[in-house]
Amino acid sequence: MSLYLGIDFGTSGARAIIIDEAEIIQWQKNELFLLTKVKSLAQMWQDALFALLVAIPLEMRKKIQAIAINGTSATVILCDKFGHPIDEPILYNDARGKVVKDEIKSIAPFNHTVISATSSLSKLFWWQKQNLLSQASYFLHQADWLAFLLHGKLGISDYHNALKLGYDVETLSYPDWLKELSCFSLLPEIFSPGYPLDTITHNIAHQFSLPSSCVVCTGTTDSIAAFLASGAKYPGEAVTSLGSTLVLKLLSQTRIENAKFGIYSHRLGNLWLTGGASNTGGAVLQHFFTNTELETHSQKIDATQESPLEYYPLLSLGDRFPINDPSLPPKLEPRPKNPVEFLHGLLESMARLEALGYQKLQELGATHLTKVYTAGGGAKNKTWCKIRQRHLQVPVFSSLQTEAAYGTAILAKGSDPI
Repeated sequence: MSLYLGIDFGTSGARAIIIDEAEIIQWQKNELFLLTKVKSLAQMWQDALFALLVAIPLEMRKKIQAIAINGTSATVILCDKFGHPIDEPILYNDARGKVVKDEIKSIAPFNHTVISATSSLSKLFWWQKQNLLSQASYFLHQADWLAFLLHGKLGISDYHNALKLGYDVETLSYPDWLKELSCFSLLPEIFSPGYPLDTITHNIAHQFSLPSSCVVCTGTTDSIAAFLASGAKYPGEAVTSLGSTLVLKLLSQTRIENAKFGIYSHRLGNLWLTGGASNTGGAVLQHFFTNTELETHSQKIDATQESPLEYYPLLSLGDRFPINDPSLPPKLEPRPKNPVEFLHGLLESMARLEALGYQKLQELGATHLTKVYTAGGGAKNKTWCKIRQRHLQVPVFSSLQTEAAYGTAILAKGSDPI
């Protein structure tokens, strides 16, 4: 029996799922990130990756034919020629790039995806301002670097991760304005997501008792992996990922790009996966409530009634979509004494933002929304889903598989890259 391993690197941990030829889950496991004072983010990611590999039952490990990894979009790392990080990685929602936004705006086309405080290119420019590029040999995304740990090749990425770096997913090439940059030599070579790149290294095969023929495929981003897992496949169908953040992906016949609203499109075969990501989401809910409180309070909410509370639920300054403003302040007042009312207000406000996001996509020319699948931890909250359906005015379902790691395992299994 051939097995395929998909690994999803999220905000608070990593998850591995193994599927068989029939795409049935054979094994899965979570690994929470443990960041100590002496470990870097990169070391924490490596520890989680290796811990997941060790946890796989030995007989299963021997049957794994291919591995793919997804990471959070625009989480990046700067490496030397050996792949060692020369600075702490910069996370997907880090807006330090706002100080170089005008500089990027002066070279990139109008309304381009990279004109954002959190784009991959903004982070590269920020590192350039810190005079770190002279020490660097490679600029990689989280999924790229983790895959390197398995196959040993540096300077390789996929066109899903590379979108916010400025890669042109329509022509499948770097644009001339990017090639002219002095730091262009640091950028990775780009392949299709799911491309069977190379077999694992001898050391990895020996260390984890994996077959030496096991192939490592190029990866994708966490939200696209969630889309692949969902079952959505027709134009007009969308996936909302309710994880730490709120991510919208609408399958469209039209490509939509608008940096003003934090909207961008990924290529998916002959169609376009258009959408955006907001900093609101589950991380805000977990800041105020335990998982048990979320469950019990949600059951007391009447999802048919709209909450009068209007929030913009953020934990810090700034959002990316549907309002792209790194200085946007959180709005969490007034806060009622009753925690059920407060939670209702938060869920209602997030649902409004989701509806506003899909409305904006369609106003700009995306295919009309017909159905929304829900992925991520928030998909389990039935009250939230009922509130969302009231705002979206289309059927809302749980994804066939809600875990991004499942979509990544599908990517590893696929004989044809996306």
